[in-house]
Amino acid sequence: MRQKIRELGEARGFAATRLLTHWPEIVGESLAAIAKPLEVRHPRGKKAAEEGATLTILALGAAALRLEMEKERLRERVNACYGYNAIARIRIKQAGPEAFAKAPAPIPPPPAPVPPDAVEPLAKDVKDTELRLALAALAANVLSRSRL
Repeated sequence: MRQKIRELGEARGFAATRLLTHWPEIVGESLAAIAKPLEVRHPRGKKAAEEGATLTILALGAAALRLEMEKERLRERVNACYGYNAIARIRIKQAGPEAFAKAPAPIPPPPAPVPPDAVEPLAKDVKDTELRLALAALAANVLSRSRL
């Protein structure tokens, strides 16, 4: 399991997976409830030696404003985790509550098919065949959605 976490962390730029696995301990429970680390971007080329990395944090909606005011304190805590000044900037990205859900939302089942005998009477007086079929299909769609 440790190897899998390391591989996933490194894919998002996290050299130290401790930032991912111990996030609530590093930033505190109250901030961990509204924010989580998303990725670390390291500059390339000549800038790499001069500048530090950028940590992107996913924030819960309006909590981004609170995090914006606490950026410097967050940066200090994260750098304390690394043991050196690895993170130079923090970028905050807003997300909805579904990004913080413990389990993904269940996929709703497809609507039950509408029996043809419920749709045919609705379009029976229409003489044009194409129009009658189109109206029957529309009625079937409307009826299937209204049964949800």
